[in-house]
Amino acid sequence: MIELMKKGAYLVNGLDLVEEDAQDELAAKTGRAISKEEAAKNTIAYGILEKHNTSGSMEKLKVKFDKMTSHDITFVGIIQTARASGLEKFPIPYVLTNCHNSLCAVGGTINEDDHMFGLTAAKKYGGIYVPPHQAVIHQFAREMLAEGGKMILGSDSHTRYGALGTMAMGEGGPELVKQLLNRTYDINMPGVVAIYMTGAPMKGVGPQDVALAIIGAVFGNGYVKNKVKEFVGPGVSSLSADFRIGVDVMTTETTCLSSIWRTDDQIKEFYDIHGRSESYKELNPGAVAYYDGVVKVDLSKIKPMIAMPFHPSNTYTIEEVNANLADILHDVEQKALVSLDGQVDYQLMNKVRDGKLYVDQGIIAGCAGGGFENICAAADILKGRSIGADEFTLSVYPASTPIYMELARNGRLADLMATGAIVKTAFCGPCFGAGDTPANNAFSIRHSTRNFPNREGSKLQNGQISSVALMDARSIAATAANKGFLTAATDLDVEFTGPTYHFDQTIYANRVFDSKGVADPDQEIQFGPNIKDWPEMVALPENLVIKVVSEIHDPVTTTDELIPSGETSSYRSNPLGLAEFTLSRKDPAYVGRAKEVQKAEKAREAGECMGEALPELKDIMHKIKESYDVSKENVGIGSTIFAVKPGDGSAREQAASCQKVLGGWANIANEYATKRYRSNLINWGMLPFIVDKGELPFKNGDYIFIPEIATAVKSRASEMKAFVVNENMKEFTLKMDELTDDERKIILDGCLINYYRNN
Repeated sequence: MIELMKKGAYLVNGLDLVEEDAQDELAAKTGRAISKEEAAKNTIAYGILEKHNTSGSMEKLKVKFDKMTSHDITFVGIIQTARASGLEKFPIPYVLTNCHNSLCAVGGTINEDDHMFGLTAAKKYGGIYVPPHQAVIHQFAREMLAEGGKMILGSDSHTRYGALGTMAMGEGGPELVKQLLNRTYDINMPGVVAIYMTGAPMKGVGPQDVALAIIGAVFGNGYVKNKVKEFVGPGVSSLSADFRIGVDVMTTETTCLSSIWRTDDQIKEFYDIHGRSESYKELNPGAVAYYDGVVKVDLSKIKPMIAMPFHPSNTYTIEEVNANLADILHDVEQKALVSLDGQVDYQLMNKVRDGKLYVDQGIIAGCAGGGFENICAAADILKGRSIGADEFTLSVYPASTPIYMELARNGRLADLMATGAIVKTAFCGPCFGAGDTPANNAFSIRHSTRNFPNREGSKLQNGQISSVALMDARSIAATAANKGFLTAATDLDVEFTGPTYHFDQTIYANRVFDSKGVADPDQEIQFGPNIKDWPEMVALPENLVIKVVSEIHDPVTTTDELIPSGETSSYRSNPLGLAEFTLSRKDPAYVGRAKEVQKAEKAREAGECMGEALPELKDIMHKIKESYDVSKENVGIGSTIFAVKPGDGSAREQAASCQKVLGGWANIANEYATKRYRSNLINWGMLPFIVDKGELPFKNGDYIFIPEIATAVKSRASEMKAFVVNENMKEFTLKMDELTDDERKIILDGCLINYYRNN
């Protein structure tokens, strides 16, 4: 089904794989010798990056994107940061969608206040504004923004349009700010891994099945981490554009940097249907292309999949789950003890009735599940059936109003509603815990992007827990047809009708504000009472004293655990208000501990006595002064957290900025789960420290002294001397991976806003 090659390989004429050591075989196929370095330039990814790189060096890239997009949880903070840094006009097309805080039902006026901020900002700076319920961010980008050979940057982690020939990346807000201010996205040339596809999917297998099979094979071992996944091979041609899009959007869950696919007539047809034929570009690797790794995917062998709670990589075939219920459910329950810190009594075995696993809810939604083909396939399976009158429910969210309109015109909408399913407007809520929240202890199956803890809306601190498993729309519909009994779509005899899609852009022409790139500097931005400016942040002092205020030993810590999604979304435009929720589900005591330490730093900045503000600091400073000349003029006081591998999941910058707002100066980790989270830390002036795996030299509550840290950053040091301070000064080593020149300056200045003010 899935095979990972242990070494790199050459792809010859888009069809034949040759292992990197098999030079004789390569020469026989090509008629000449070719080096890795030469062949690496023949990947699709290399060609696109080369055209967008401004540095003159393909080792150290400085990328300028063609377009950008953000949604209403992120765009206010981005524009506020850019305004504070001197923004005058959006230099490239920038789309502001409203698909996360669409339900203006909580928090008073503040969600719609954010939307009005977005509309007036689009007018003032020359952007595009998509009102609530018209489209989810990524579907609008597919329909209206993507172009072959271009690059798009989005402030959402699932910014992936590679199936359409667009290399897209999801990053934290500060990276978009850099583009708004005509700066660049600076990275080392990433590795490129081929996803080599053969065969064709069996009937009933959908894109989520393929995506989950790949995620299960590559997430845990980091095979594609921070690399570009390039989809090649003859099997690609067996997949429709919608199918490819459904696989592509889930590449985020492998922790890759981006994705790109070879394109063909299927993709040309997509652009033709959407009235943008000129945006199509045929993309293929060169005659001989070298890849740093290869994931072989035999599409014909992939079966309907399920990602059990609480991660998209926790994958099984549905057949395996139904055949080994007791063992697999027990394993999930045991893993949940770690993920949920034992805060609730989590059980799945009680979902088994008469030897069958019954689920409580089905959701087909968003940028992954809400595509036209997924919903039509689900309608085919359910036509003439009923989901029943018991606890099982089914909700379907088309990804855009044009899709919704076509489903109404071709009758699939009526077919679905006749079964008892509810069809709703375009909304991302089910992906982050703000829509269709199940009952306590309920089990939801969803064709959406993530199934982290709380992604279905539960609150552990209130004793509320439900869980999500990821599945394809087809198997969700099959399960719904069986009144909630977990069923693979391949187990039903269904004739899939495959109706033709007709795109109607009328709704966008009528409702989407498009400035056509013309800014109106006289337009006043409309603010609401919850929209706040970022607080002032100071430059990095020469020395640091940081207190460990949270210690997390989960194998992976998601951004949802660092700053919860769902009910917190209404505060995304209020840095201080949002910060109150930091780590609230993982370590509820964190905010109080961080604030206590922050009192000392605020006193220092005001020229007052730090020890009076934080009495326990007196003994710490006394011990440090025995060896180092420190004073309130040259030492900063702050907090830090330790996590084994933080930052998996969302691109939301608030996972880092909330810590900074509360006085955080650093994170300490064994490694960082994603580049985007590490970048968020840096852009908010936080030090991304690393310690070797093994026994930690410090524990929660300890103070750490880092002498001459500013000098170390300036001098490009990769290792820093540090001390755990108590009755003694216990020395240990902190490490830091490579920083660009700009990243070092951002950390030294205290944050990205300060950096732009100073430069």
